[in-house]
Amino acid sequence: MKGVVVFCGSSEGNEPAFATDAYDLGATLAKQGINLIYGGAKIGIMGKVAEGALEHQGNVIGVIPEFLKRKEVFHEGLSELIITQSMHERKLKMHELSNGIVMLPGGFGTLEEFFEMLTWAQLGLHPYPIAILNTNGFYDELLHMLQKMVDKGFVKQGNLQAILVDTKIDALLDKMKVYKPLPVPKWMTKDEL
Repeated sequence: MKGVVVFCGSSEGNEPAFATDAYDLGATLAKQGINLIYGGAKIGIMGKVAEGALEHQGNVIGVIPEFLKRKEVFHEGLSELIITQSMHERKLKMHELSNGIVMLPGGFGTLEEFFEMLTWAQLGLHPYPIAILNTNGFYDELLHMLQKMVDKGFVKQGNLQAILVDTKIDALLDKMKVYKPLPVPKWMTKDEL
């Protein structure tokens, strides 16, 4: 993998493990020579993941919309900071720079970013692994809800199984490195992509 986009909170949450795992993920990406692409802030666990990578000589690319530049307190020590005009442009740029996605704990924005990338994979718009680092079981209830979507006939089991989940960083990255993309839906042709 050349680069991994990390979606996570601009807050630290209320468990120290959230910040610890974020920092350790950044450090691990740096040690493995994988670029970190993230939301560009120096606050919350967003800041911790960047700090972990930077303190281990990693390449860190922040992508932040102009209107959030002040609110999220952009990180001034990044390898590169890209300013976009909108949230949509931000996600598109992050996607263009990466070939893997990891979600850490976060709020509504984190979920929105993650699910857009997951939907794009389901539609065959990208072949990249999509992963959840499930720190302290943070996403257990979400994973139960996703299984319910399968059980009720709204999501295919194969699509759910395409989400890589682990509580350990190295194990999660190992899964990402051997990921096989979802098959392109039969009702879509390459011309439609």
